[in-house]
Amino acid sequence: MLVRTERMPSLATLDDEHIPYTTLDFLYESSRNYDSLAEKIAREVRRRGKDKNVCYCIDGCAAEDEAARLLLKHRVTLIDGRSKAAHFASAAKLNGEYSAYSAFSPVRPVSLPAVFYDVTADNLSDWKLSLAEQFGDEVPVCLISEHSAEKMPLFEADRRKDFGNLSGLVVYDVPLLEKKKYDFEDLLAIMRRLRAPDGCPWDRVQTHESIRINAIEEAYELVDAIDKSDPDKICEETGDVLMQAVFHALMEEEKGTFSVGDMVTTLCEKLITRHTHIFGGDHAENAEGALSVWEKNKMTEKHQTTYSDAVRDVPAVFPALLRAQKVAKRMEKGGWDKATIENFERKFREEYIELKEAMKGGDKARIFEELGDVLFCTVELGRAMGIDCEMALLDTVKKCSNRYCLYESLVLADGKDVHSLTDEEKEFYYRKAKDAARA
Repeated sequence: MLVRTERMPSLATLDDEHIPYTTLDFLYESSRNYDSLAEKIAREVRRRGKDKNVCYCIDGCAAEDEAARLLLKHRVTLIDGRSKAAHFASAAKLNGEYSAYSAFSPVRPVSLPAVFYDVTADNLSDWKLSLAEQFGDEVPVCLISEHSAEKMPLFEADRRKDFGNLSGLVVYDVPLLEKKKYDFEDLLAIMRRLRAPDGCPWDRVQTHESIRINAIEEAYELVDAIDKSDPDKICEETGDVLMQAVFHALMEEEKGTFSVGDMVTTLCEKLITRHTHIFGGDHAENAEGALSVWEKNKMTEKHQTTYSDAVRDVPAVFPALLRAQKVAKRMEKGGWDKATIENFERKFREEYIELKEAMKGGDKARIFEELGDVLFCTVELGRAMGIDCEMALLDTVKKCSNRYCLYESLVLADGKDVHSLTDEEKEFYYRKAKDAARA
């Protein structure tokens, strides 16, 4: 008879009946982690069982012991015991369904209510940090030792010292409105409640079309928070962008076309299939190479057989500069002129001459067209220098706006009218505002 460890309380029964056994404690010291220990135990049991029948004994049931699970892949006879998780759930007066975890397993997100068995002072400290991050450090728990079961907030759990081989931890679920921390499932629950027949009157009547502009507004507010390097605002605005995505997905879920789970699955599949330099056979030495792999896989997935297909796929609702950059980039990939300083200088001269001719003729429609050509040339200059024209122009607008506000405040501070300044005064205040902005 082989037993996992001499610290098993059930060994008292074997001792009372004078049944001989051998412990496998010697394998603990040579194991790097819980998984390697389980593999060594399973190998040792199988080695000793080659020439004779052996019995491997544990506390609890086979599903709660990794070595036992490994042995079940071979021809064995199973006599299962009572689940440790079920024992702890009963001791904590936990009713209904729950998730069970060995505290020796790698720390990961869990679902509540949760029952942990094999709890020690060391592994509880690791789990406590993860649980606090996921649910808050005040989430109610029950710490169960061999002779007691005590309820407390999570932050107190690892202060106890009376851990034994029959220690467990139960983490209770918390009602939605009492939670200190929320997860993605909570977000879905809240949004579904708002969209319910007896939910929020405003949320219930919204459609894709009625809130379509909100996605753009929230995205711009996120960009603004990023530009301001404001972590609190970035946190808030990324949440707002996520809410817009969930809102639209839930509308389709209500129609039965696809679910939020389908949305997440599609995203994960896209990340895997487009990163074939990570999850497949492609290679990328740098960021540029990774982007090329992404674009190649994107064209394949979208069934784009020509570069014209990719050009037409650029969303028409993009801001003009952003769309121009995307279109020009895809045209270049399809063999169009490469964005270089030399090409820009040649093309800009041609387009500027055509614009001047249109202005001389006074044809508004032609002036409109030629000015667009000049602006597109400017986009090509930005691409040639590796500059995002959309961001460059936004930064310049911001700079000019701030500079003008300084300019006007300086003029007004001197008791003058901005409309009555001489050219020399305008230049003076402009320079003064420019220097103040740089300070």
